[in-house]
Amino acid sequence: MTLLEGFIILVAGVAAGTINTIVGSGTLITFPTLLAFGVPPVTANASNTIGLVPGAISGAIGYRRELAGQRSRVLRLLSASALGGLLGAVLLLALPAAAFEAVVPALILLGVVLVVTGPRISRWVAKRHEATGGLPHHGAWWVWPAILLAGVYGGYFGAAQGVLLMAIMGIGISETLQRLNGIKNILGAVVNGVSGLFFAFVADIDWQVVVLIALGSVVGGQIGAGVGRRLPDLWLRGTIVVVGLTALVLFIRG
Repeated sequence: MTLLEGFIILVAGVAAGTINTIVGSGTLITFPTLLAFGVPPVTANASNTIGLVPGAISGAIGYRRELAGQRSRVLRLLSASALGGLLGAVLLLALPAAAFEAVVPALILLGVVLVVTGPRISRWVAKRHEATGGLPHHGAWWVWPAILLAGVYGGYFGAAQGVLLMAIMGIGISETLQRLNGIKNILGAVVNGVSGLFFAFVADIDWQVVVLIALGSVVGGQIGAGVGRRLPDLWLRGTIVVVGLTALVLFIRG
């Protein structure tokens, strides 16, 4: 790895940590970057997952005020994310590499679509909040299994996992979006942490990549938490879409 490549990966980690805290699609920045430098897809995914864990923790700490009074809710949903993350990680390594390479373009495209439609999802969520009432503190009955499935997706690949989590919780839990965003950051950290721990023991990991993304994502997590309520996300969404489409081209041509 050259000095320039290392610097670019570090910067990508900062961007991913920031975006994950605010939007939840940072993998669409780091994953294509690693592919562009010749890191094999499965190795890139596993290394990226581990590297983003410190950034997710950093973002969760930055949102600690929004987490006040939500301890029991968080603990209940943590179990779903932990189990889902482990199942997703097992699937990544159990399925042949060719299967991962075949499904990644569809996953990236799904992530791009979710990012593009994020504002529409948010408006729909807001309407649901106005129309529903009396939901249990932990949310509707289907929230736990839906969080589990999102965890499986996150453990397997993870791009736009945060958008999925916000859509699920926004519909099924009567709470403000900012407070739900605090939960989202914790659940994302758990999914990446569980799957990353699994990868560390059984997968091919590029530890240089892990360190660079980890350092960058910690900084990005704090940036995202600090400006998340004020920064317009239009340019963030545009960047993710461009990078995501670039990754699609790389896969199709490669």
